[in-house]
Amino acid sequence: MNNRKWRTPEWIRTSLAALRPPGKMTVSEWADQNRMMSLSESSKPGPWRTDFVPYLRKIMDAFNDPEVEEIEFVKPTQVGGTEAMLNMMGYAVCQDPGPMLVVYPQKELAEIISDHRIQPMIKNCKELKNRYDENSKRMDLNFSGGVSIGIVGANSPSDLASRPVRYVFLDEEDKYPPRAGKEASPAALAMERQKTYPASKKTMRASTPVFEIGPTWQNWLKADTQMECFVACPHCGASWTFKMKQLKWPEGSTPDQARKEAFYVCEDCGCLISDADKNEMIHQSEWRAIRTNGSKRRTAFRLNAFYSPWVRFGEIASNFLDSKNQPELLQNFINSWLGEPFKEIERELDGERLLKDKQSTYPEKTVPPNTVMVTGGVDVQRKSFYYTIRAWRANMTSYNILHGQVFTWPEIEDVMNNWYRDKNGVKYQVNLCCVDSGDQTDDVYEFCAINREWAVPVKGSSNRMITKYRPSMVDKDGISKGMTMLMVDTDYYKDMIFSRIFRDEDNGGWYLYEKCDPEYAEMVTAEQKVIERVRGHLISHWVQKATGSDNHYLDCEVYAACAADVFGIRSLHANQARQERESVEPAQEKQLLMKESVPAKMANSIHSGKSFRKGRWRY
Repeated sequence: MNNRKWRTPEWIRTSLAALRPPGKMTVSEWADQNRMMSLSESSKPGPWRTDFVPYLRKIMDAFNDPEVEEIEFVKPTQVGGTEAMLNMMGYAVCQDPGPMLVVYPQKELAEIISDHRIQPMIKNCKELKNRYDENSKRMDLNFSGGVSIGIVGANSPSDLASRPVRYVFLDEEDKYPPRAGKEASPAALAMERQKTYPASKKTMRASTPVFEIGPTWQNWLKADTQMECFVACPHCGASWTFKMKQLKWPEGSTPDQARKEAFYVCEDCGCLISDADKNEMIHQSEWRAIRTNGSKRRTAFRLNAFYSPWVRFGEIASNFLDSKNQPELLQNFINSWLGEPFKEIERELDGERLLKDKQSTYPEKTVPPNTVMVTGGVDVQRKSFYYTIRAWRANMTSYNILHGQVFTWPEIEDVMNNWYRDKNGVKYQVNLCCVDSGDQTDDVYEFCAINREWAVPVKGSSNRMITKYRPSMVDKDGISKGMTMLMVDTDYYKDMIFSRIFRDEDNGGWYLYEKCDPEYAEMVTAEQKVIERVRGHLISHWVQKATGSDNHYLDCEVYAACAADVFGIRSLHANQARQERESVEPAQEKQLLMKESVPAKMANSIHSGKSFRKGRWRY
């Protein structure tokens, strides 16, 4: 069976475009020519100018695309989503007439919108006013040529199922009641009325997502084509979308200080971007499909508040700092500013608490006493490498002794081959390092093949696995052929790290070195465990926080924990626990441990000033 997605042939697209009636404008062209904004509608009264909100042009003009049947706009507040919807309505009255239905969450809100948004638009626009029937009712606006706009609340089922319509506009769908009375969802009832217009119907949804299971986010996930707005860095020209994690402010800033001093950092070159830069970048922005199945029937667009010409970087930073410690305010920030759904959180930790509770008394690069092995983890990025080095005791208590960012493979080799000492001068060396092979895969394989006595390539699994890690053989030609590669259950190790953060030193605790830097703590806590519904089942997994930083050091620690497992930390721990149960004398315990455990023999060599890296690691 052929599973290839069907794409509309180019000749059909050309033919459809040729069928466009002569002289017919696009929605943005109509709005620029006809829409007038009053002081009650906008802080900038006067003619509508799409150039002021250029990101709305593509969204509005999707209404003219014959291939697009449903438009989904996943948005924050303050980006002009309601105005885009009103422009589509005005365009339809004047250029492509048909009966319309506009649905708001409650009937009371629908009445307010009719009085203060829709009717003022009609009265301020000459083209609409000339067609408007002054005898229209408040919630049923009529125009010449048999065109009507029905305005209803989602909580009024009788209003949703009365007459056929060609156009349906759904505003803030996540706030609709789940059902209209005893019937289907309000959105489904409204769209049922389009059956008599199978070839020319259009549906426009503009909503701020609330929860992942809500219709707004689900419609985004189910869209045939997902669009995001890309901007170019004014310094290096790199193209990306605005992200919360790249917004920075001086450490320890109050909300008022962040409002004045916040700035944005290019994720590619690291240069600072000002509010003036942002406005110019938005004018040059372009929408790109980040996922498509070849169809445009259901096209979804997504934005956050960074794109709004009314919002400055400092306002976003200040609002975040005001809300981050109060769940109800944080939810509003994530929904209304970032345009993302609030996730049901199962586990979460912040960097400030990690620094406060888990710093040890051992300085950077100092190995704690009773260490039995040292492991490393490397997260490979496009232009740099993040690494961590962690020391382990037999009871699985562990200490980060070094972490950092470097830019070349030789630097990684130097870090992992260095000697690290405890307070008595005993030397230790990294025994096994797991290196991420998700990026620069061929280079990672070659590096690990050259350094295979202490390095192994790994790749994180996107799904939970039966085992913590699974070995496989590299089949690429060259020096890496036949080398072992490990598939790692990253969610398992994130669970492990999180749980051990709450343990003490006698029970397998997880620690940082003394005076650890805040950047490391923020990256380690950049993810949270959330509960999601997938194909009807509730599942929990780790995802990046909407307001978090990069997670590179967390990935490094996952790989370092996996390396400890591969090198035998569990057998050491099991032996220690068994000996404690048998109440063996300390001297006898040490002797027994070294007789029964190969990793323990290697551990003993460390205390003799030797590296036990020479012992082969096993999986």
